[in-house]
Amino acid sequence: MTVKEIFETMEYGPAPESAAEALAWLVDQGDRFGHFIDGAFTDPGDGFDSCNPATGEVLATLTQAGEADVDAAVSAARRAQPAWAKLGGHGRARHLYALARMIQKHSRLFAVLETLDNGKPVREARDIDIPLVQRHFYHHAGLAQLMESELPGMGPHGVCGQVIPWNFPLLMLAWKVAPALAAGNTVVLKPAEYTSLTALLFADICRRAGLPRGVVNIVTGDGAVGEMVVAHKGVDKVAFTGSTGVGRAIRRATAGQGKALTLELGGKSAFIVFDDADIDSAIEGLVDAIWFNGGQVCCAGSRLIVQEGIAEAFHTRLCARMDKLRIGDPLDKCVDVGAIVDPVQRDRIAQMVAGCTAGEVHQVAAEMPAQGCFYPPTLITGLAPSDALMQEEIFGPVLVSTTFRTPAEAVDLANDTRYGLAASVWSENLNLALDVAPKLVAGVIWVNATNLFDAAAPFGGMRESGFGREGGWEGLRAYLRPVVKAAGKTKPLAQIVPFEGDSSFHGGLDRTSKLYIGGKQARPDGGYTRAVHGKSGKALGEVPIANRKDIRNAVEAAAGAAGWAKTTGHARAQILYFIAENLEARADEFAARIDAMTGIRKGASEVQASISRLFTYAAWADKFDGRVKGVPLRGVAMAMRAPVGVIGAICPDEAPLLGLVSLMGPAMAMGNPCVLIASEPYPLAALDFTQIIETSDVPEGVVNILTGSHAELAPTLARHAGVDALWCFSSTDLSAQIEADSAASLKRTWVNNAQTRDWTGAAGEGHEFLEAATEIKTIWVPYGE
Repeated sequence: MTVKEIFETMEYGPAPESAAEALAWLVDQGDRFGHFIDGAFTDPGDGFDSCNPATGEVLATLTQAGEADVDAAVSAARRAQPAWAKLGGHGRARHLYALARMIQKHSRLFAVLETLDNGKPVREARDIDIPLVQRHFYHHAGLAQLMESELPGMGPHGVCGQVIPWNFPLLMLAWKVAPALAAGNTVVLKPAEYTSLTALLFADICRRAGLPRGVVNIVTGDGAVGEMVVAHKGVDKVAFTGSTGVGRAIRRATAGQGKALTLELGGKSAFIVFDDADIDSAIEGLVDAIWFNGGQVCCAGSRLIVQEGIAEAFHTRLCARMDKLRIGDPLDKCVDVGAIVDPVQRDRIAQMVAGCTAGEVHQVAAEMPAQGCFYPPTLITGLAPSDALMQEEIFGPVLVSTTFRTPAEAVDLANDTRYGLAASVWSENLNLALDVAPKLVAGVIWVNATNLFDAAAPFGGMRESGFGREGGWEGLRAYLRPVVKAAGKTKPLAQIVPFEGDSSFHGGLDRTSKLYIGGKQARPDGGYTRAVHGKSGKALGEVPIANRKDIRNAVEAAAGAAGWAKTTGHARAQILYFIAENLEARADEFAARIDAMTGIRKGASEVQASISRLFTYAAWADKFDGRVKGVPLRGVAMAMRAPVGVIGAICPDEAPLLGLVSLMGPAMAMGNPCVLIASEPYPLAALDFTQIIETSDVPEGVVNILTGSHAELAPTLARHAGVDALWCFSSTDLSAQIEADSAASLKRTWVNNAQTRDWTGAAGEGHEFLEAATEIKTIWVPYGE
């Protein structure tokens, strides 16, 4: 083709990238790899082939790990961890900086090897993935340097087990390894079976950069190896990126083990286009949202929701743009869409599209390569929100579309999914866009943009898209825990059983206590009560026994109080102050009640501590802020704090009033309605406290208080789809059951693992509680012409 013909046709000629250096590196390694354990590669063993999905060519043979390999990797990480932590922030920062520099020096090798192994266009690997990998190691070198001064009292978990997917093999490694190392942890990482080669190249870089032995360990193999890493008793923290189904299995597998857990799972992200949007810009954004990496992106904008008035024109122009997409050899720098990672995944995409009987299907007219694992970019219009492809993650180059009329309908359609990872909003009216963005149930929202990522900006999901954040200070915190001084170390918490005695009441009128649901006193659905006795056996009163229907009613009441999140922090603070004021007016009465129930003369101090705690959370209500992130673009990325939603909380048994206030306070302060299960052995103070709530201007449904058996009520709360987070500090050991039962909806949990907590001291309040009561929602707003 002549230069003249190129200008007349505007067709792209081939621009192949040489794979010689990457293939030479594989040859230098013998085209066979063992694991990377304790700073060296093990001898290759029996395993499986890693293939180029664009050609089917075998690139290398990898070793399938067994239990002995995982044991060796975890042992190496355990031996290395104390010394790595003792290096201090500056020492770790130097190593992270060295890794960043090494990756930068070998960036082209990483990009080509990633393309060979994964099938993504080399343009994407070269210009997006590898620069972001470098950025993460540079950024976390800085966080390591600053950690000791900025996060005092925090320390590493220990050994981190990390399992990553095949769609961004090296980038997901960086997202996991960089913060873990910065925080002082050591790592055992299991890359995806399909795409392990850049992880092994990274291992070689670690060795050459002088990273201490055992700090990073990499074991290869199929899903069974990931299960071994996750379940290993020597692992203190688990981080996983992958499918929602596997995330549920990991939640169940780690239940009750006391391991920290973060899950970044699937998505079905909405791409909302209003009728005043710049249509050409929106279409280019949509191309990036769904056909970037062949749609194999967890936050892909796979659901197009376009305003009805422009839908026809938008779809027509989108189809014309689709037909210009170039599909072919991923090593060709002129290619837009490369190969699907494996025939199994390609066939799954094809089956899902073939099974769709609704809507109208448009596939690009481009000729598919004769060999390799390719699937044409596809658009399906005219679907209803309930259609399977509007709800299920396809994880391929398939876009589905529906329409809306009003902004409120757009929000409803966008939130009509069990996922909550990302969303994109397109409108030239910034007021409209910024009104809609916070209403979307998603961890990341882009305004007039899509697929913006940076190491400084937290990324993560809500609902069945998982929990936890990666990137920024928020992501670093996931790899840290509060460091308890020797004098304040936790101890096993023994179950506190109610006192027994004579159930007869002598003298005076018997006040019948009730549950508190939706701002009203409510009789228990089952109609049963039980007597509460003091230490001497004297009957102090009777309390209702709540059942699953009472929980249902309480959760419905809490969901009906969603408007609480929209009130200002100042308004919430005033109500918390008012509660403290009314409690102080009855301080002697509450103190006497606590003394009578517990048989310990601590009531007065517990009441005063409760009043102080209410003041603390009133003070925090308008001061626990998000951050504007210093991301490298002309615009802002705002990491805003949003309420979690309905919080269920099983209150401490040992502190009947202070424990309840310590959980209610942060939940209310951050805008969450709550369902509180009172202390099981000492419940009367909680039911007396409902009178304080009634007289303190608390909107109905914001606080709901139930009494009953923790063991019987906990599973119902854990399984309830309307509960967004569940905290448990009962003296009954319910941690394992709560974490396992919560897997169905993947709600956030915070449990005590049957360990004591000093509710009167610093451990009873503060940032840990406020963070548990909030979600980070990152909103990206580019600006300028």
